[in-house]
Amino acid sequence: MDTLDTLSPPLPGETAARLTLSNGVILHYRRRPASGTRHGVVILLHGLASNLTRWSEFVEHTALQEHFDILRLDLRGHGDSFTRGRLGLREWSEDLLVLLDREGIDRAILVGHSLGAQVAIHFAGRHPSRVAGLVLIDPVFRGALTRYWRPVAWLLPLAWPLVWLIRGLNRLGLRRRHIPVRDLRRLDEITREKLLSRGKQEEMIARYSSPRPDLEYFPTANYLAEYLELLRAVPEPQAIPMPVVVMLSSGITFTDLDRMRGLVGRFPAGELVELPSYHWPLTEKPREVRAAIEEWVMRRFQ
Repeated sequence: MDTLDTLSPPLPGETAARLTLSNGVILHYRRRPASGTRHGVVILLHGLASNLTRWSEFVEHTALQEHFDILRLDLRGHGDSFTRGRLGLREWSEDLLVLLDREGIDRAILVGHSLGAQVAIHFAGRHPSRVAGLVLIDPVFRGALTRYWRPVAWLLPLAWPLVWLIRGLNRLGLRRRHIPVRDLRRLDEITREKLLSRGKQEEMIARYSSPRPDLEYFPTANYLAEYLELLRAVPEPQAIPMPVVVMLSSGITFTDLDRMRGLVGRFPAGELVELPSYHWPLTEKPREVRAAIEEWVMRRFQ
């Protein structure tokens, strides 16, 4: 399946920006100011082995652009924010705090998919005063993992020595000299055109769940570390006081749908939306996801 080995440029009205972190990593992001009266800021967080282009369709078409500033970023280690160094929920959360301070944002609505949802809820647990609300798309709670993923979650920490070994070899020069980036908007468009529109959902699932394509565009050590972080425990729902909407795919995901419904009920101000998709609703159902996010944000924050 063909992809574009380059990130698409900023959309009309967007500005590309960069922020040099204390350890020298350069965080790349894009920002679009509200075209009308500003009611808040929405920050979009992508998933595992992904980058900010996964949100390109959303940013281009969303009605939120009239009243909300919209920021999307390449998390540390992704896209143009490349590094082979340490990354994880703590690092991503602290990077986000630096970004909020840099942009003068007191509180933001965080919208995260999969790993991005984990970053959002981790950040909300550490810095609740900086979060107005959360949109969590297919988050992964350890208490709701499926029968397959439960033992994997317990065994994955054994992979940390392998991560450290690979990073050590990288520092010695044993590494790929060039790792391309990919335009995930284009990939998603091709997937819908060539697979989903022809009823080839199983082929789509096989491709998107396989590590092989991701590893072509992502360092091996980072990929292993991200799976470890994806399955790491995050704050319990009852500890998250701000408004939350959890959007769950009804098909194959990391978690059991019934257990997730129960956990969503523990958020003090939680709501649930179920999507007829697998674990990639931004690819499979972009219009439905966009409409659900817009409805919740406008109802809660306008």
